[in-house]
Amino acid sequence: MKKTFDLVVFDWDGTLFDSTALIVRCIQNACADVGAVVPSDADAAYVIGLGLGDALRHVAPDLPEARYPELGARYRHHYFASQHELSLFPGTLDMLQALKAREHRLAVATGKGRRGLDEALAHSQLKGLFDSTRTADETASKPDPLMLHELMRELGAAPERTLMIGDTTHDLLLARNAGTPSVAVSFGAHEHGTFAAFGPLHVAHSTRELHDWLLANA
Repeated sequence: MKKTFDLVVFDWDGTLFDSTALIVRCIQNACADVGAVVPSDADAAYVIGLGLGDALRHVAPDLPEARYPELGARYRHHYFASQHELSLFPGTLDMLQALKAREHRLAVATGKGRRGLDEALAHSQLKGLFDSTRTADETASKPDPLMLHELMRELGAAPERTLMIGDTTHDLLLARNAGTPSVAVSFGAHEHGTFAAFGPLHVAHSTRELHDWLLANA
């Protein structure tokens, strides 16, 4: 079957990895630790996908600037203490292996830091499946298009031949800013009713649905 996209780029948290609830809890616990106003579940979920610094400034605007490093340290403490609880969404490995078998190049563009992504890859049987990855602490945070531009340049893919897949409006705006098509998933951090304004090609409501759509259309 003729390919529409040479490069398929995935967000990580809430798209491949079932981590939204844990990240929300870690953000809330970190805010409580430093005496900041504890955000609601919805407000904490909204910042998932952003780089940690941008996320914490958005979710704890009452905190003095000098204390954001402390807040970040508390978030990392809670996250790394609990990340063993996390797993891939069921069917993710099969989906990625099917795409590799069709000779798509695969990449990750995430708001996670490099340490967090590498540890997640090492524990999730995905190491070696991706041709390249970018994290927010080594390039610009979403929705700046730099991480997608870097991946396309490294892997030799044109924007119209690159597909970005994510669970947040940050991912869809990243794709728009980089000039690439996008697909959204509804089972992550953001409500799928917010996606239409960004024009995704499809909104998948399960990994199985995403798998089938990609095999038929990518």
